[in-house]
Amino acid sequence: MSEQVAMPLSRVERKRGRRIREILTVAAEMFGERGFDAVSLEDVAERLDVTKGSLYYYFPSKEELVTAAIETLGADWTGRLERLPAAHEGTARARLRALLREHVGIAVREYPAALRLFLVPRKWPDAQRARIKELRRRHDQVFRTVIEDGVAAGEFVVTGVGTVLQCMHAAMSQAPLWCGELRGAAQDAALDELVDTLMMLVGVRPGAR
Repeated sequence: MSEQVAMPLSRVERKRGRRIREILTVAAEMFGERGFDAVSLEDVAERLDVTKGSLYYYFPSKEELVTAAIETLGADWTGRLERLPAAHEGTARARLRALLREHVGIAVREYPAALRLFLVPRKWPDAQRARIKELRRRHDQVFRTVIEDGVAAGEFVVTGVGTVLQCMHAAMSQAPLWCGELRGAAQDAALDELVDTLMMLVGVRPGAR
């Protein structure tokens, strides 16, 4: 059986895709900032400077909008970490460092507010809360696997893998606050310093590779 060749997207389809992405990014930021109950479709439309009817065209309910935001951003973020070549090659030290650097880079430069969407899903409807927890579990597993490999290989020394993961994620969630206002080389240096600090949680001193 011959493989089907994907047809290139039309200009209209590309424009629609960009628009949906913009809506989902803004919605994720707002739900992350305020929580599920405090955000309405009208609020999202106002932030986007569009009519409520325009937003309804893409997402007819708040539940559908937030579900799409959770799925799109959560799956994209974790998928990028899973596909990161450096996360699958070399020592556990090098792999963990690559994952940490990629994660904080995405957090600071792409989804600074949306990150809070996945932290503590309080007062979320059951379906969305369950999906957030599943995406967090998948995300956690990316880091857990590398840390466990490093412990087994004698590269890492930890008090407990679970405790280290909680500390890492708590610190990474603050990266946009610590580094978001910096630019260029100053931001890169701050992110690298944060990664060095996080690597110390597994017993790796700054500069060790």
